[in-house]
Amino acid sequence: MRGRFWVRGNIGTIGGLRVTAERGSALYPDLLPARWEKGPRIASVMCCIRTVLLAALACLIPAAASAQTPPASRTLDAVIKRGVLNCGVNTGLAGFSAPDDKGGWTGIDADFCRAVAAAVLNDTAKVKYLPLNAKERFTALQSGEVDLLSRNTTWTMSRDTSLGLAFVGVIYYDGSAFMTRKSLGLKSVKDLAGASICTQTGTTNELVLADYFATNGITYKPVVFERLVEVLAAYNSGRCDAMTTDSSQLISERLRLQNVDEHEILPELISKEPLGPVVRQGDQQWESIARWVLFAMLNAEELGVTQKNADEMIATSPNPEIRRLLGLEGEFGKGIGLANDWAVRVIKAVGNYGEAFERNLGTGSRLAIPRGKNALWKDGGLQYAPPIR
Repeated sequence: MRGRFWVRGNIGTIGGLRVTAERGSALYPDLLPARWEKGPRIASVMCCIRTVLLAALACLIPAAASAQTPPASRTLDAVIKRGVLNCGVNTGLAGFSAPDDKGGWTGIDADFCRAVAAAVLNDTAKVKYLPLNAKERFTALQSGEVDLLSRNTTWTMSRDTSLGLAFVGVIYYDGSAFMTRKSLGLKSVKDLAGASICTQTGTTNELVLADYFATNGITYKPVVFERLVEVLAAYNSGRCDAMTTDSSQLISERLRLQNVDEHEILPELISKEPLGPVVRQGDQQWESIARWVLFAMLNAEELGVTQKNADEMIATSPNPEIRRLLGLEGEFGKGIGLANDWAVRVIKAVGNYGEAFERNLGTGSRLAIPRGKNALWKDGGLQYAPPIR
């Protein structure tokens, strides 16, 4: 019997088989193909080889199967059992999360709460919104009072590593900015030397303010409050010359002022403020669900799948990327413990990322914020999602 068996150096017997060398190989001259000749134990050796291979295969099959099943999620189990997603949001920030006159909640962060509820519970109404200020938000998540924090929160190293929390992505790229009265005639942040500046405690804006002015050798007088509404009231009353927070918040808060045109936002951004949803560490499946809900919204925009055309895409699209997103090919929902149409539920509930942005922050809103850094990567922005593959 001839076999393909590679040996180095001297050749003798293997398992009772006599092996004789033939002339070598062009690829590996020091390795010689050999000819197997039947010996007295050929049958038993082949039987042993087959047994070993079958045993190894039997060990691999359950391992491969278990790799497709995510570990149990205490948060997912609790949400399903409760039938409601507890979502921490802002106490009231237009464009992100704010109550309307009907008792509902609007904004891109509130939309993300609904998107997760759609993916997990198949019902956007099954969300309990818990308004939290900057000081309360992390404690509420750590204690289990909320399942998800979707509240314009900046992703930093200390928050991601030392608080027992995990950021799942960036829903809005922002930066610290300053609002002042036009009558002051200021053109730059550096013109605020000696000014009194209102800010909110417990935020990165408070820290950024101190860092920037110290770095540039500029003196200032901090006026600090616990709640953003207090910051705005102090600024409006003339207690401080300027107010600082994220640029998007300033755009929103400026609209609350009676004489909007008397106030302006200085052009510089003095920090990076990547705002994103947060979950507790230690629950990998729940973290993956929240992360991939955001990625599904981004991928949907890139692929042209919208709230309006989702059903049409399901029925007619031949694009493999779209078909994987919509659960028509593969079993990607299984990998995060959800139904295979989880992304369809998300898109039908809140639309793709671009739709959510335009409705809450962009041209379809009072804020009219341009996409800028929050455009898709292919349009010159920073928003980018890994593929569903």
